[in-house]
Amino acid sequence: MHTQVFFLVLIAVLLAARILGEFVARLGAPAVIGELLAGILLGPSLLGWAEPTNSLRLLSEIGIVLLLFEVGLETDVMRLMKTGLQPFIVATAGFAMPMALGYALSHYLFSQGRVASLFVAGTLTATSIGITVRMLTNLRRNASDEAQVVLGAAVIDDVLGVVLLAFLYQSTTRGRHIDFAAAGKVLLFIALFLVLAPIAARAIAGIIERFNRVSQIPGLIPTTVVSLVLFFAWLANAIDAPQLLGGFAAGLALSRRFRWPFGSGARPDAGFTAEVERAMRPIVHLFAPIFFVMVGLSLNLRAIDWSSPFVWTFALSLFAVAVAGKIAAGFLVRRRFLSRLAIGMAMVPRGEVGLIFVALGQSTGILNGTLSAVLVLVIAFSTLLPPFAMKWLYVRYAAQLSG
Repeated sequence: MHTQVFFLVLIAVLLAARILGEFVARLGAPAVIGELLAGILLGPSLLGWAEPTNSLRLLSEIGIVLLLFEVGLETDVMRLMKTGLQPFIVATAGFAMPMALGYALSHYLFSQGRVASLFVAGTLTATSIGITVRMLTNLRRNASDEAQVVLGAAVIDDVLGVVLLAFLYQSTTRGRHIDFAAAGKVLLFIALFLVLAPIAARAIAGIIERFNRVSQIPGLIPTTVVSLVLFFAWLANAIDAPQLLGGFAAGLALSRRFRWPFGSGARPDAGFTAEVERAMRPIVHLFAPIFFVMVGLSLNLRAIDWSSPFVWTFALSLFAVAVAGKIAAGFLVRRRFLSRLAIGMAMVPRGEVGLIFVALGQSTGILNGTLSAVLVLVIAFSTLLPPFAMKWLYVRYAAQLSG
């Protein structure tokens, strides 16, 4: 692609993502849905103005690494430790039930391959912490008792999802079979990485913090922090883990809630962390939408046989499993009925986390166009419906939930 053509495509991608993201946000839906629609609009599904080129793919990889950096930055490990067992119960049940049911449904009922079924099931395990936080904040319930359980469970879900993604990544990059011995070795490296990388990143951040106090020119924080994130992404890839794991670890280390190591030592300087958040947010919001547009560009909805009963029965079956598994997890904790229902419903949105699974499945060739389209439908509906259902629940039963 010529440079000037690439510039036009990039302009279209950025503006379409912004306009459609803004449009769906005004309708009360998550902006990520609009960014996905932007890719569908510009790609082969509709207008055919853009395609997933290597240049766009590289920018989208940077976007997803930075997005996971933001997730890590917002992760509160200490708060999670104080919430007790309820978030662990909700998270593990909400992870295991959709995983088991999704795999059984895909492999045994719809006759999909083992690895493809694992990707399908993995997509159903996700909970989008960003959408969940936004949803609870919009309803002014982010400080409520059930919100603490939901946010803690969503954090654990993120960690479990990243580990599962690493497992699937290792399995697919070395052939389309599951080598449990090799995967176990990689997961051991991942566990060490998640423990040691934030400590190392925090030490490096301390150096950045000191240099920032004496720097004579602006822009030191975004330059050095982006470099730190990309370095840890490279390091994660060097141990056969996804690059996004490095972004998550770097974000965790720079979180204002991080303690070194995990519970001892001094907290990072709150002012410096706030400055990192301010400096990095525009960069994340510039690159992250490109990833979601790329997911839409990678789909060719024209090639899908929408009259096929398989597409709709598979999508509806997966949607039922995706919703039922998360809601059932909320009922495993000791609370009032409505509180347990609210917890389960808040765990349903998949959003960007589910799309990461789809993108990895597409890039490795495990998910074909039909399976990708089915999963995008499931992600879209499981992301769009919960905010409206939660709003109805809190309006209809406001007194009972506040009491």
